[in-house]
Amino acid sequence: MTAGVREQPRGAGRPRPRPATRLGLVGWLTGLTVLAGVGYRLWLLGHATPPTNSDEATMGLAALHIARGEDFPVWFYGQQYMGTLEAYLAAPVFALAGPSLFGLRLPTLALYALFLLLIWRLTLRLTGDRWFGLLVVALLALGADRVVKNQLIAGGGYPEMNAAGVALALLAVDLAAGRPGWRLVRWATWGFLAGLLLWVDPLVLPYVAATGAVLVGFRHRELRGRAGALLGAAAVLGAAPLLAHSLLTGRNPLHAVLAAGGADATASWPDRLHGGLLLGPPLGMGFCGPGSCATWQLWWAYALPVLLVVAVGTAWWTLRRPPGSPGADGSAPRVAAAMRLALALAAVGTLGAYTLSSSSGLTPVESSRYLSTVLISVPALLWPLWTLAAPPGAGSATARPGPGWRVARPVALVVLAATLVTAAHATGQAARTAPANRAAEARHAALVATLRHLGVRHVRAGYWTCNRLTFASGEEVVCAVVDDTLRPGFDRYPAYRREVDRAAAPAWVAPTGSPLAARLDERLGAGPGDLDLVTVDGWRIYLPRG
Repeated sequence: MTAGVREQPRGAGRPRPRPATRLGLVGWLTGLTVLAGVGYRLWLLGHATPPTNSDEATMGLAALHIARGEDFPVWFYGQQYMGTLEAYLAAPVFALAGPSLFGLRLPTLALYALFLLLIWRLTLRLTGDRWFGLLVVALLALGADRVVKNQLIAGGGYPEMNAAGVALALLAVDLAAGRPGWRLVRWATWGFLAGLLLWVDPLVLPYVAATGAVLVGFRHRELRGRAGALLGAAAVLGAAPLLAHSLLTGRNPLHAVLAAGGADATASWPDRLHGGLLLGPPLGMGFCGPGSCATWQLWWAYALPVLLVVAVGTAWWTLRRPPGSPGADGSAPRVAAAMRLALALAAVGTLGAYTLSSSSGLTPVESSRYLSTVLISVPALLWPLWTLAAPPGAGSATARPGPGWRVARPVALVVLAATLVTAAHATGQAARTAPANRAAEARHAALVATLRHLGVRHVRAGYWTCNRLTFASGEEVVCAVVDDTLRPGFDRYPAYRREVDRAAAPAWVAPTGSPLAARLDERLGAGPGDLDLVTVDGWRIYLPRG
């Protein structure tokens, strides 16, 4: 048990150890819950859920190029921000087993499992309560549509941010509390992860800053020596791809990040507040169905600000108690309180930055993914509720009999139960999409097989078709992007367009019922230059007449 995480009555001696069977029960239940969370996501992967897209395929193509030794991209193809760590993680899988969607997502599944184990460990460090740790793991084992998309789709940044963010918090707690052993290694690891995250995706920077502030607050003297030098060197190493690219090209990746966040667009403040504060929290944290929120599921948007205020207030109150007062006699309780405060403030910063961006107002449903890192703060957000809900004598830090507690306890129990029930319902909604997603993936596989059978090697198609088709075929079919008017579109990998332009007679591919298909249907006929049509379930292939 982490020292100092529970307040002991005055005059109490050493706490009696819990029975081994009880510890074993919680441990077994936690282990089974972790396996259930990983197993649920493995089942989703087997059903091609969440559905893939051309952005994820772009990361897969980068992994394929790395595995072949053809290219070693720093950034996601077609832009100057968002590092390609997921491609480098998937490249060994591709080298061993060949490219596939399942192989691309195996590293993201492993990152989710690591996230779950690390946040369980962090929860124990911050609270010392194994049953509360089980609650946190159970909540995060669930997975609504937006949550599993963030955790499993290898589209850049999201799967690795939460695992690395929790690792930063856990390392900071151990270092700030003076935990002995491997301290220089811990300092270096913290610095390397911080630098790596700066390259991967700056969305997690509020958590880097918050956990770093805890280190500075408790270990500023140590940072003046070898620890600080090692941390700085490791941070430079972690951010080396970003720094080297910026120095060689003279480009500032911050400009691209701001543009992607909507800095070059305009959304009204009512739209931003609605998307950022009402839709964003329940969508981004896993309390809504696929692509939408029912009215009753929006309750979390009203609960979250209250939980943030309470989490900040209780952590600050604990942190400000003078040494020698009950529960404040040592550094470990203060470090735990400081980290809970840091995690709550990082969530506030993340929510505020998202609400200020135009993305929250322009594309609130899809852009709610920017709030995925708030899951790191779940232990800090729910701990005050747990301490109220726990019965007297259960080791809770604040629950005490009294008129106020007798009123607050039922409220806390209801909120905790509603949180689990709402997340479980949203998880069920996500799981029910799996059969349709698997059928859609089968139709896409039939499209690839048909193109191979027809001997088609070069095609033109829409953005959301092109790179997905190229990746699914292992680059046997190369695609150039066109818009709905048949004009050239945005090719993330320009070499594909050059190859298609050199081809004698590229084919065209369009989803059935799409505007592109309607435009191409106008060119069907028996005359010279007209197109022949081959249909596959859900797809239309247009072949130039020879």
